[in-house]
Amino acid sequence: MAVTINGQISYTLTPINFTGSNAVETFYEHRSNYLKSVNEKNIFQITWDATNLTEGVEASSENGTSNKGDVIYIKFQVQTTMDVNNPDYKTIAEITKSRDIVSKHYSTGAFAYNHRFTIDISDVLSNELTYSLCPIGKGTWQSNNYGGMNGGRIMPDTVLSNSASSAGNAVSDFNVSKNGTFRVVRVKAVPYIINSNGEILEASNTKMSNKYVVINSVNQVELNSVYYSISSLNSNFTIFATASGTNNKFLTRCTNFTASTTTIPYKKPVRLDDAAEYLNFYLYSASSASINAGGGSFETNEVAAMGIKVETFESDGSVENTFYVRDFEDNLTTAVSAATSKKILKDTQQQVQTQNISPYFLNNTAPTSDNPALGLKTGAINTASGAFPYWQDYSSDKITSSTSYYRVSLVKIGNQTPFNEKRHSEFRYFSIDREDEKAAYGFVRFHWLNSMGATDSYTAKRNITEGLTISRGVIERNSTDTTWYQNDTINGTTIDTAKIPTRVYVSDTMRGGDIYKGGREVLNVNAEKTQSVYTEPLNRDDANWLKGMMLSPNVWIEMDTNATKMGNTMNPYLRPSTKEYIPVIITNSEVETTNEEVGLVTFNIEYVLSHKVITQRN
Repeated sequence: MAVTINGQISYTLTPINFTGSNAVETFYEHRSNYLKSVNEKNIFQITWDATNLTEGVEASSENGTSNKGDVIYIKFQVQTTMDVNNPDYKTIAEITKSRDIVSKHYSTGAFAYNHRFTIDISDVLSNELTYSLCPIGKGTWQSNNYGGMNGGRIMPDTVLSNSASSAGNAVSDFNVSKNGTFRVVRVKAVPYIINSNGEILEASNTKMSNKYVVINSVNQVELNSVYYSISSLNSNFTIFATASGTNNKFLTRCTNFTASTTTIPYKKPVRLDDAAEYLNFYLYSASSASINAGGGSFETNEVAAMGIKVETFESDGSVENTFYVRDFEDNLTTAVSAATSKKILKDTQQQVQTQNISPYFLNNTAPTSDNPALGLKTGAINTASGAFPYWQDYSSDKITSSTSYYRVSLVKIGNQTPFNEKRHSEFRYFSIDREDEKAAYGFVRFHWLNSMGATDSYTAKRNITEGLTISRGVIERNSTDTTWYQNDTINGTTIDTAKIPTRVYVSDTMRGGDIYKGGREVLNVNAEKTQSVYTEPLNRDDANWLKGMMLSPNVWIEMDTNATKMGNTMNPYLRPSTKEYIPVIITNSEVETTNEEVGLVTFNIEYVLSHKVITQRN
């Protein structure tokens, strides 16, 4: 027989709440945003409501039967997954919580009604999230479940085959770890009661929370009134079905954005040889409200394709080329259209996506001759004309010698004629930096884990310096007897080496006189390669954005080495570029972002390679 509780339980506080919840009147906007920071409190509270029960009354076996009773504690099961459409929730922690400390009325001293059980799971979730880099030169990471080059725990390389009967398989299921960029989270509350026999039993009255997504981001109190709020007062970092959200943000705080089709903001400089300029975004819904209105037999929200729309401009603002990149689309879940019985993008996605929009990738790697016009990359959608009119097939450079700048935005395409297009994001602007690279020194391109839990990039080009910082571990040994030297005579007669075998000298070490060692000796040498570079002059907004690199725990520079070249030769699909992310540690102890007297400021970025210089031991 099922064990139940006296009264009922419900969630009264969760990180995500909606209209009608207990938090509607308590908190601004009742926190109905789906995207949360793992570095802020993620609070869950269960309230047990039993008739006339106050916090001053203890749970008692006297109130129960053999299979029913008062709640004495709640077991919270923290569950996460990477794919809400193929839910494989894993319980990563179980937190058993007895009731909260008793609360009394501020004036009368009366006890509050009901018992409450409250936990914060942010520390548990923070162990699940780090970062996920997309390999330089790739359009997107291989899968959303496993991400790119993520910061999760290092898996052993001892298992080279996923089959006991064979060897040498290219991929092992044992040496990969989950993506470090995001997690879908839910919490199951399981009550435990005390029955009339004094037994502690698990009850069947469980409660599952709403699911939401956490990312490894940070919120600055002075900058964000409500973190990731959907309010018009704040930027929205969630891509929904409503296309009215053209303010929807990519996961970066760089200032090169606008929601306007006419206003042109700061344009972030990128170089023609840049192969890694990534935009990350949180896609909650792949649908688009009424996108098929007026087209076909059904007015639906169904979307056939999605991509980053790229528009290039000449210096006078004239539109040059328009094309789309949609590598990330391979990571989206598909479904079958109820209207056309053809493949579409499934409505709910709840995934963080990434897309390369660097100049080198757009010109050299983005699809050209394979004609992506045939619909979803995961499966062609046949139309009357045989192709969507939106996917041009370029056989030449998309960014040309005449291109001054380009802008990108996220668009969705309906699945019925006339294949309406709707923009679902802000615009991001990029200018082409054509300054010649200094042959002797080169430029330094940085990537870092930004405050939105994604990656940002910047190229510094001024006054590059390199050097070494060296420290030595010194010990002191006893010196040899320096008063003795072995003579080369016997009783004053020089040894005739023609008659005396050379083996008399067992080795080149002499008896005495071996003063080449002893005294103080260097036991080990520790060395770090130190480097510094200056930025371009920065206005206040750009300086505030770039200071995020100084605050980031994970920073990389691009380097072209013999090892990275070998990686590109061995597997150009896995490593399309001869450059690789090399971790560095920023050593600046302070940075000036505003100086009214001098106007524009520059950063002197000082850093050391995380991989130390390898030296010998004594």
